[in-house]
Amino acid sequence: MRQNTIHEDVVNHMMENDYFSQWMGVEVIAISEGYSKIKMTIRSEMVNGFGIVHGGIPFSLADSAFAFACNNRNNLSVALDVTITFTKAVHIGDVLTAEAKEVHNGRSTGVYLISVFNQKDEQIALFKGTCFRTGKSLIGKPASL
Repeated sequence: MRQNTIHEDVVNHMMENDYFSQWMGVEVIAISEGYSKIKMTIRSEMVNGFGIVHGGIPFSLADSAFAFACNNRNNLSVALDVTITFTKAVHIGDVLTAEAKEVHNGRSTGVYLISVFNQKDEQIALFKGTCFRTGKSLIGKPASL
């Protein structure tokens, strides 16, 4: 039986306490240092008055991937600045996957690019996030900074 890495332990702890990601139905696919990949399925209550998904849903999925990637070294990090570009409409039943990749890992900040794709492997959004690292641990002792 394989033992979890600190990165997986941190994300598992975050998911246990992240009721919004739980409500969205987020499933963690992969976690490694400075990286995360998650997915979810769009439900009817996530659609706006135009019959397409509310923009807050893919934003929130990307934001969760961002949080899992920038916190998984066990250094509590919070969003400092984020932007998103929506490139394709999303509909009920679509399965979205968000992949967060670290671009910069600084002592007090980190920069991440998060790509969001649908089940047809079409990019539906591009999210860029900058986090601030607090130096506090999420679980146990802090990882080396």
